[in-house]
This record gives sequence, structure tokens and C-alpha cells, in this order.
Amino acid sequence: MSLTTDFIGELVRDANRMERLDAFQKRRMLERAVATIADLREAVGIPKGPGRDIVLDIHTTALSVERGWRNDSQVRDAFLLAAGMIRDLHIVLDSATRVSIVSNHGVCL
Repeated sequence: MSLTTDFIGELVRDANRMERLDAFQKRRMLERAVATIADLREAVGIPKGPGRDIVLDIHTTALSVERGWRNDSQVRDAFLLAAGMIRDLHIVLDSATRVSIVSNHGVCL
């Protein structure tokens, strides 16, 4: 198994034992997930762009955990969302699929 698949397993396992993690551990896992998603997106050629990005929601959840602004259910959902995104990006990367973004004007970026 790769480090990526190991991390996906950690996210899913921790999502299922949320009550055993303290706020610091929850925040750190989500921060790792956000960084991993950014790295994988870059590796498959998905550029950072304007507009709403669900990864921002995951990062906001990470920052809110220690303040008590998110309950375990919300944090669990963020863990599972991140795990799914990382899994999907890992599949794209392993398949050597090229990603190209087309603007509203039909120009590849």
C-alpha cells in the first residue's frame, strides 16, 4: 500500500472513532487532508482557481474544531469527504489521466 492509501485508511478509521480523538488530533488530520488534496490536485494538473472550493469547507472545519464550533458529526463528515476526494485524485493520478480545464470561452488552460 502507498502512503496515500494508508492516509485514506486513517481518515476513515478515525471518522469511525471520532470520540477517541481530541480536538488537536482532529484538526491535524483535517489539515493533513487539505495539504494532501492540494498536492494531488497539483500532480494531476488541476489549477487553483477562483470560485467556491469544497476544500475550503474542510479547512474551515479544521480551524473550528478546537474552538468547539463543529460537533463530531460535522467533523466526521469532513473526514469522509476528504478521504473520498483523496481516493478519487489518487485514482486519477495512478491512471495517468490528463486533466485539462476549459474556460467559458473554449480555451484550454
